[in-house]
Amino acid sequence: MILLMAQYLMNFMSLLVWKNDEDEDPGFTEKNKTVSSGLSKEEIYRLRKKHVANACILFYDPDPLQIVRAQGQYMYDELDNEYLDCINNVCHVGHCHPEVVAAASRQMAILNTNSRYLSHLNSTYSEQLTSLFPDPLDTVFFVNSGSEATELSLELCRVWNDATDFICVDSGYHGHTRSAITVSNYKFGHPRGIGQPDYIQMMELPDTYRGKYRDLETAGEKYGAEAETLVENIRNRGAKVAGFIGESALSCGGQIILPQNYLKTIYRTVREAGGLCIADEVQVGFGRCGTGMWVYETQGVVPDIVTIGKPMGNGHPIAGVVTTRKIAEKYRLNRPEYFNTYGGNPVSMAVGLAVLDVIKKRKTCGARPPDWNRVSTGAKAATATS
Repeated sequence: MILLMAQYLMNFMSLLVWKNDEDEDPGFTEKNKTVSSGLSKEEIYRLRKKHVANACILFYDPDPLQIVRAQGQYMYDELDNEYLDCINNVCHVGHCHPEVVAAASRQMAILNTNSRYLSHLNSTYSEQLTSLFPDPLDTVFFVNSGSEATELSLELCRVWNDATDFICVDSGYHGHTRSAITVSNYKFGHPRGIGQPDYIQMMELPDTYRGKYRDLETAGEKYGAEAETLVENIRNRGAKVAGFIGESALSCGGQIILPQNYLKTIYRTVREAGGLCIADEVQVGFGRCGTGMWVYETQGVVPDIVTIGKPMGNGHPIAGVVTTRKIAEKYRLNRPEYFNTYGGNPVSMAVGLAVLDVIKKRKTCGARPPDWNRVSTGAKAATATS
């Protein structure tokens, strides 16, 4: 298990480390110009403390880092000290990647509006993104953040089975909005949290290193079998199962790699009860774990809904919910139209296409890369005629 954990952590790290290859990444060896605010670090800190809510924390407070620029895997403070960025879970293809920056800048200068207008960028990216998923996951909703993605995914489940109760996993984190917090023990279990709602059932953390089941051959099925008890708990309170939500690898829970057959066991139980299964790939998706494009693939399952975000835009706020046409249509027939002011806007779509292009070129998806033949190189072609 220790070796497996080390392998996954190394895969996480490998996606941050760049070769300074000027031919492959033109512009990456040039330092960004730092725009000076004319304010001292002390004054910047004072203004933040005065005007920004204290609930918004700073790393290393009361002597926080003042990061003024970044490039590739490095960040720089106001004194030009260089830091290897081992904490960022967003800039998947490196800070300020020139192709991503160029795509965003080019499209920003042409058009940015909501998704109610027909846009070839939206259609092109939708096609390329959904081609990375197995059937029947062929439909996408675009949003701005992982929290929004969670909110929508939970609502899709409620509508599907006309149900309210969910099953989540101990130490899971799915966002900071109200519904997202209710399925996130990382938040609701905090001393100042809202506590576990009665319509939420929580599974034990499937930790094969410190947990009660440590045999890698059988732990997944044993941990997953708890879902049967939780489904029964829901029925005993006169409710129905809306769905199960779980990260494909638990990030805030300590980089817990799910034991084999864990999701397969849970998905079978939840689906038999009429619920849907959500795979949260917001933090770990797009090849970040080095085992393929999506971590749920390692479990041999196909979710009903997949939430994605963070590395999707390499720092640009873009996220999504990928599901089946049947689930999306059930939502359409039972709820008002879904509209998101910024979800699916042309700049976000151009950025998404550029990120996919870079991932494809760098082959960062490890042992199970997607079939790139299904994904045309779209960023340059899509923006050329914008």
